[in-house]
Amino acid sequence: MKHLFILVCLFCCTLFTQAQYSRYVIQFTNKKGTPYSLSAPSAFLTAKAIERRNRYNIAYDSTDLPITPAYLDSIRNVPNVTILNVSKWLNQVLIRTTDATALAAINTFTFVKAATAIAPRMTAPVTAGNINKWDTSFTPLPQLPYRIQGIASLEYGNMYNQVHIHEGEYLHNMGYTGRGITIAVIDGGFNSYKTNPFFDSVRLQGRFMGEWDFVNNEPSVNEDAAHGAQCLSTIAANKPGQAVGSAPHAQFWLFRSEDTNSEYPVEEQNWAAAAEYSDSVGVDMISTSLGYSDFDNAALNHTYAQRDGKTTIVTRAAALATRKGILVTVSAGNSGASGPDLKYVSCPADADSVFTVGSIGLDSIISPTSSWGPNGAGKLKPNGVSVGVGAVVISASGTIGYANGTSFANPNLCGLIACLWQAFPEFNNLQIMDAVQRSANRYNTPDYRYGYGIPNFRRAFDILQNKRNPPVNNYEAILGNQWIKAYPVPFSNTVTVLLKAPSAGRVQWQFTNAVGQVLDTRVQDVVAGQIYVISFPHTNGLAKGVYYIRYQNGKNKYTLSAMKR
Repeated sequence: MKHLFILVCLFCCTLFTQAQYSRYVIQFTNKKGTPYSLSAPSAFLTAKAIERRNRYNIAYDSTDLPITPAYLDSIRNVPNVTILNVSKWLNQVLIRTTDATALAAINTFTFVKAATAIAPRMTAPVTAGNINKWDTSFTPLPQLPYRIQGIASLEYGNMYNQVHIHEGEYLHNMGYTGRGITIAVIDGGFNSYKTNPFFDSVRLQGRFMGEWDFVNNEPSVNEDAAHGAQCLSTIAANKPGQAVGSAPHAQFWLFRSEDTNSEYPVEEQNWAAAAEYSDSVGVDMISTSLGYSDFDNAALNHTYAQRDGKTTIVTRAAALATRKGILVTVSAGNSGASGPDLKYVSCPADADSVFTVGSIGLDSIISPTSSWGPNGAGKLKPNGVSVGVGAVVISASGTIGYANGTSFANPNLCGLIACLWQAFPEFNNLQIMDAVQRSANRYNTPDYRYGYGIPNFRRAFDILQNKRNPPVNNYEAILGNQWIKAYPVPFSNTVTVLLKAPSAGRVQWQFTNAVGQVLDTRVQDVVAGQIYVISFPHTNGLAKGVYYIRYQNGKNKYTLSAMKR
């Protein structure tokens, strides 16, 4: 009893020195006594999350197991303590309390490793009129007349240039527009996304899968800061002739982890909780334009040495998301013009397994504010660059405008990566990232400003196509004296068509079942005499039987049959 009294006094003294703190991270030592089992993942993961693990042969491990319920019950039963969120990956829980006695009691539990102050009392909620802390500028622009520059199946309007700098239209023209790919956007709010006309098609088609505010613990992100919605617009905007984003047919989860009124490490814990929820519901990708290095209390700042890809809460969570098969893209940060230690990428951009995105203009020149690599571990950062100088985004009111920052370069590139992954779902997240890096214009001479440079998605497509299919010198042998041929026939998982284009122009493809139901469509532009490889990989779950591949080039039609065994 005497020892407990001394412990309480010590914690009271600590609390007096940190009187403003009310939120703490409680770390646990283990997961002993958990009722969950790695052999029964359906108890803590959705079917879609399990399908991702199975598809890419990702093993379950202890980080997948929920925190031992008895530990949470013990914390919850301490008077004057509220659990705000949990991180099973990091085996820790975020609590709120101002009671030193409660903290002392928690630290007597044998399963508690540490209790760390992480944030003060919450400030007033953000209102729609607040200017959030990332905004450097938003310049409205009049609607530009849409002019076709080359052949494009989507009427990009004002967003054409930021897609075209990556030849993203090459993927879109073949029908790869992000369909079937689920992206979690983790940010500081998505003000008015439910009424913004540029998101009409996403809403009407039911492609907003859900939302959660991890700051206020409530099921709505529509009334918070606009930064997340602006980032989302570079991917999801779909108003033909005005603005069409880089993956206009993807699906989205929207999560708020950032408190725009302050800057404390609690936001990193919120991010970890959001990433874990993203994993549990089976998202394919996470796009986040958040970064942490400096806080309102300088004593909590992340030094350059701590931005090493393995230390901070948010970086460890991002690395674990990658380990679970999620492809994570992150903005590099906007401190490139700051002092010697401040100019480097923030967290989680320092994680070596995420795709970190720097900012360029349409002139391909790096923005002076785009944060530098390497991270503290000496890994190459950024991984690539995209348009963040004069990026076209949509405001909360539905106005088209220009904005600056790696915040917008990141989601623009994320959307195009989603389209690439749609085309090649059999490749895992790291293989997709590698192809994007290899496609970039500085791949052979990377540096700490541009990383590997500007990805080119025509080239990335070819890189993966060559991995999927036989070498090009085998194509002629497979075709023989034919100009079109499907192989292998019968097929198991993927059926591929070789086409030696009889004429130039636009080609349309349809993959149908025996009763004519269209299962997949493609559009591409071809040059006479060249050989093209078209694969239909979404066949793994199809029943055995006959399927048809229909070809049309505007003048001629041709139908191939293929047996699924």
